[in-house]
Amino acid sequence: MTKHFLFCGPSGSGKTSIVQHLLTKFDFMQFSISATTRPKRANETDGKDYYFMSIENFRKHIDRNDFVEWEQVYEGRYYGTLKSEVERIEALNCSVVFDVDVEGGLKIKKHFGKNLLAVFIRPPSVEDLRQRLTARNTETAESLEIRLNKSIKELSYQDRFDNVIINGELNQSCKEAEALVSAFLQN
Repeated sequence: MTKHFLFCGPSGSGKTSIVQHLLTKFDFMQFSISATTRPKRANETDGKDYYFMSIENFRKHIDRNDFVEWEQVYEGRYYGTLKSEVERIEALNCSVVFDVDVEGGLKIKKHFGKNLLAVFIRPPSVEDLRQRLTARNTETAESLEIRLNKSIKELSYQDRFDNVIINGELNQSCKEAEALVSAFLQN
């Protein structure tokens, strides 16, 4: 069975930047595009960044058991990994790279077992996380606090993952992630 890779962490931890780096280093990896009901941002493309869908459509997929995992991450905001997305990547004889929230990540970890490397990405501190999220300039004061509270809870899950990378300096964290991927492939 093909080996797959999971990167989880709170919003603002740098997991997406690390995943993007790995995708440029390892040509056998393909990014798993998640489905979501959140609105598309100006710089995003449907089918590339996410599969954007209505809540009604997302719920139909839930009812048909089309997801490996799904969560209502925030009120009215669903995210999930479609089984068809995993099948699409495996049909290319590639490894799937998942970049999902922590709760979804634990479900993916359970689903794939020993064929999955599960890495938790965390910031050096909650204050670093606050600064990163504020710098994005995509949150209201209220949504920032909601996101930070969720992130603090998510940080408590790090011991449930195979490895933890403290992302204080992105280049160093990318090197650590490369080393973890290479070591996992040797096992």
